[in-house]
Amino acid sequence: MNIFYNQKGIGDTLLISLSNSEPVELAYERKGNVSRIYDTSTKQTTGYNIFDASSYGELTESGVVDLTESVKELINKALSGEGFDINFEGSNKPLFVVGYVSSKDKHENADKLNVCQVNVGSETLQIVCGAPNVEAGQKVVVALEGAVMPSGLQIKKASLRGVESNGMICSAKELNLPDAPEEKGILVLDDSSEIGSSFTR
Repeated sequence: MNIFYNQKGIGDTLLISLSNSEPVELAYERKGNVSRIYDTSTKQTTGYNIFDASSYGELTESGVVDLTESVKELINKALSGEGFDINFEGSNKPLFVVGYVSSKDKHENADKLNVCQVNVGSETLQIVCGAPNVEAGQKVVVALEGAVMPSGLQIKKASLRGVESNGMICSAKELNLPDAPEEKGILVLDDSSEIGSSFTR
């Protein structure tokens, strides 16, 4: 699940994505300021768009929004107020976490890619990374499968030049952090960062 808000970029709209799977065909059900997005083949709700979101509560974050109690209250207020009989609980599982690069090997079929094993606390993921500064022993920010980047890119399992990649090791620029350097390279965290913990901006 992802919650995204960027008033300057897309206006006063809260985007909620519930499903990471590819829908067969999307349809929309609009009630007032809330649009429910669902897959017509399964009737499963895949997300909600809440328009004029700040009228239902305060939103202070820009980009990926953490599912705090106040955000959950805002979502439920919008849904119930517009006639959706749903109690939104969501999931508090973080999708941007601190990872530890336990190993780095050259990609067999691409000179500029590396195959990294990254410990994200609950498991070790194989991630293909093209950053020139990635090294074993680093603590990094990992966008897990299902995460939505500030650019709108959704992270999915992929095969890069024949090698499976599960997630993305992020740069400061990709995370839309202030004062992000222009040169290419991942964001390397200090040693005090706890492996598997949620990355907070």
